[in-house]
Order: sequence, then structure tokens, then C-alpha cells
Amino acid sequence: MAAGGPPMAGPGAAQCMTKVVLTISCENLLDMDVFSKSDPMCVLFMNSSGSHWYEVGRTETIENCLNPKFAKSFAIDYYFEMVQKLKFSVYDIDNDTRDLGDDDFLGELECTLGQIVSSSKLTRPLVMKDKTPAGRGTITIYAEEKSDSRVVNLVVSARKLDKKDFFGLSDPFLEFYKKSETGWQLAHRTEVVMYNLSPSWKPFKIPLQSLCGGDIERSIKVECYDYNSSGSHDYIGAFETSLVQIQEASQTYAAEFECINSKKKQKKKGYKNSGVIIVKQCEIVKEYTFLDYIMGGCQLNFTIAIDFTGSNGDPKSPQSLHYIDPRGYNEYLAAIWAVGMVIQDYDSDKMFPAFGFGAQVPPTWQVSHEFPINFNPSNPFCAGIEGVVSAYQKCLPQVKLYGPTNFAPIINHVACFARQAVQQNTASQYFILLIITDGVITDMDQTRSAIVNASRLPMSVIIVGVGGADFSAMEFLDGDDGILRSASGDAAMRDIVQFVPFRQFQNAPQEALAQSVLAEVPGQVMDFFHTMKLKPPREDTHLPSAPAPTGVS
Repeated sequence: MAAGGPPMAGPGAAQCMTKVVLTISCENLLDMDVFSKSDPMCVLFMNSSGSHWYEVGRTETIENCLNPKFAKSFAIDYYFEMVQKLKFSVYDIDNDTRDLGDDDFLGELECTLGQIVSSSKLTRPLVMKDKTPAGRGTITIYAEEKSDSRVVNLVVSARKLDKKDFFGLSDPFLEFYKKSETGWQLAHRTEVVMYNLSPSWKPFKIPLQSLCGGDIERSIKVECYDYNSSGSHDYIGAFETSLVQIQEASQTYAAEFECINSKKKQKKKGYKNSGVIIVKQCEIVKEYTFLDYIMGGCQLNFTIAIDFTGSNGDPKSPQSLHYIDPRGYNEYLAAIWAVGMVIQDYDSDKMFPAFGFGAQVPPTWQVSHEFPINFNPSNPFCAGIEGVVSAYQKCLPQVKLYGPTNFAPIINHVACFARQAVQQNTASQYFILLIITDGVITDMDQTRSAIVNASRLPMSVIIVGVGGADFSAMEFLDGDDGILRSASGDAAMRDIVQFVPFRQFQNAPQEALAQSVLAEVPGQVMDFFHTMKLKPPREDTHLPSAPAPTGVS
């Protein structure tokens, strides 16, 4: 039937959480044994909260070795939007007990999983419990993503499908199923092609894991239906095959499969088929993951923009959103810390440009919508998140809060750099703009146009709303409810805006805000680079499997 929209297509967005395998080696460990060398083992701890660490696992012990390469690795769930603190502690094992208290401590390293994956290979000196050097000892951690990122690109059409609608032609769509231990599991659903018995569906892709668990010889099933707006779709027919059969059959021209309706076949004499499904292209390719880009050298460039408009209130007044209380806290600082602490691991030089907007700025006291908060236009960079916080605190008493609240200038500012990065023809840089604001946007039409233009660039915009203002306009910019359009009607190429009101997280753990605003970034990064067909700067990111344990004196 023609009425109504198509059923929901396929599974949702790809999960950005993945497993990372960490492999460890050390060099120049302290020698704690009198008549032989140390017998090292590495223990991995993860921080759950505050000063509490829990043990993730232990490597094997390698006897008489000061330069161990451990064979046992650790597989850890990776989340971009979280700061995952790790501690690698190395001990000289002298007995068979599990208690580490009676073993000699050889040094440790604290770092984050983000620091490791952004380097793909991280080497650091080991330190003792009091943070003094552990001799000349170093530890090297190799990271490798544990995932099958292959996808199947398919181009499929059909010929002479059964007519199911009384007053018109069928409206066919296909469903692809993976064979699992518990039965058939839906892997993908195509769009509906209306009024057509010989349809051609748009090219589509299915993750290899979803379609066949990575095994190209595993059975898959394809079912064909006639769409009905009531949700009760008419069954046309099906066939079973495997990817290897499709590939073999499509080597010369196209793979053709008879679409069989088993009930119809039983009832109808001389039944041949209910149509033919034609697979014109079946190509298995590697699709780069977020970690492929990060470990392949892609830098995330982080820019911060702070609202200095008059509606924030006088910074000297405790009622002001810019008032810094005796603990050194306000909502602006909390948002900077929460998001910045995650992002900084993915920026090699840790230098972050920070801007203000909506204030009168010395010496001319003209209103500016993109002034560097360190007042150095030629070098607006701050050293680390601590540098951003310090510049913000020094800037506050030197400007006059004013207005209006214009977003477009700072979005266009960052977009200029993103536009230059695209010309490198490689996935080398992606830009993230954090805007922290207290109120309603004044230049909405210009902001919409700026975001639509930025959607075609390697760029994402995160907006954190502080205070209790009406943020409905911000929700509109966050394209979750539909495609954002400019005032002239141009559509955004993709959704690049994420908005959250800070006060939703006031009573939540500190990391909850970052998890909410950053959760969509990996998908946005992949979406842009896949669309533009850009590869990581370095493709040799996957390291060989862990070396066998060795003892080098």
C-alpha cells in the first residue's frame, strides 16, 4: 500500500564503545634480587572514584628479567566521553601468594586510557609511591582496538516480484538476517520502494559482525515484504545463502536468487518463484573506526567560547553566574573542567584557544563577539585546561559584561580553521567548539547558517546552557528532532550540535556532564570522515600481536 512512511530502516547508529587491548613491556627495571635479577609482573588497576582503585588483572611473571615483554594483555572497554584513569604497578614476585604486600615494588605509572589510545604507543618513566623516579625504569603500553570493522557494501535490485496490492503494485522492502544459536536475528532493513515489482534499492552497508558474525560462510537469510501502513506487511518470499556464495556468484555479472514463498509453493502447481532478487555488488571493505582515526594520528582541536553578556549578572555579586565562590567554583568553570579533562588527552600540544563573546573589551570598550580571554589576538592559546581557567579568572574583572548574545562569529571563526584542514585530503584534524552560555541567542538566523555551513566541515559544536533561562532555541539547534535548516532553507549535511542544560547535572557526579555532551562526538567524527572518504594520516596503526615473553639482561 502506498499510504504512510516506510518502516524503521536497519539498526541504529554504530556503538562507539569498543574494546582496547593493552600490551605492556618495561625496560631498565630496578634489580631487587641479590643473587639473580628481578622477577617482574605488572598489575593493572582502574580508578572507580576518588582515590579508590580496583584491580583489573595481572600479567604473567617473567623470571630473571629487567627488560620484560609481557605476553598477557588486558582488554578494556573504551569510552571516549569518560576519563578512564589507569595505574600500571610493577612488582618483583618472590613467592606464590596473591598478596602483593610481601613483594618488592618496582615502580608504577598513572595515566588515562585516552592518553594511551591517542598515542597508540605510550612510553613513560616509572615512579615510586612517593613519585620519585624508579631508577631508570620505563614502561611502554601498546594499544590496539579489538574489533572487526569490516562492512559489506551491497547493491540489490529485484525482478518480477509478486503483486500483493489489489489496486496497485507492491511496495517492496528487504530484511537481512544473521543465523545465531537462538534463531534468525535481524541485521538490516532496506527502505521501501513504492509501486514497483522490479525495484532497485539504494546502495547500503551492513557491518560484517551484524550480518554473519565475521564468518562469510555462515548462512544468511533475505526476506522480501510488501509494505503496508498498518504495520501488517505482506510476505512475498525469501531465500538463504552466504556471503561467500554471493561473492562467487557475482564475480562475472550479478548474483541472482529466486525469492520463494514456501506456502505458495506447496499450494500452487507449477509454482516457480515469487520473483528474483539480484545482488549487483557485494564488496567487503574495512570501515575506519573512531580509534582508527585517533590512533592513526587524527588530532582533536578544542576551542572554548564563554558568554560574557550582561544577563549573567555582575561577577562580584553571589547571584551572578560568573561569581566565583570561595571554593573557586561556578557553572562556567565546572563545564570547562568537565569537558576539557576528557578532550585534552586527544590534543598533542594541550594548547587550547579560548574566547569570550558579548563583552565590552579594553582599551576601546567596543563590544566583541570573539575576543581572546588572554587578550592576545595573535596567540589566543592557553596551556592546558588549567591555563584556560586561569585566563578566565583574570579576564573577568577586566571586561564589562554587555550584549547581545551572538554565536555566529565564533562558530565561523573555528570553521575557518576546519575548512583549511579539509584541504589536506586526510583525516588529520577535527575541531570541537564548546560554547558555554546563559541565555537566548540574538543572531539565530546567522547561527543557523553558520551551523549548516560547519556541518560540511570536520567540526562539532557543544553548547552547555548555564543558569535557569529558557533554552528552547538551543534544543532547536540540536538536530535530534529533525534536520536543521538555514534561514534560506539549506539543509545541514549532518547533525553536529549537542546541547545540554548544566543544571540537569548539578546533583550528578562531575563526569556525568562530559559523558552526556561528548557521547555523540565519536559518531560525528566517523560520519564526517566516512562521508568525505578520508583516511587516517597513518594507516599502520594496528600493532603486531603481543611478543612472546623474553628475558633480556
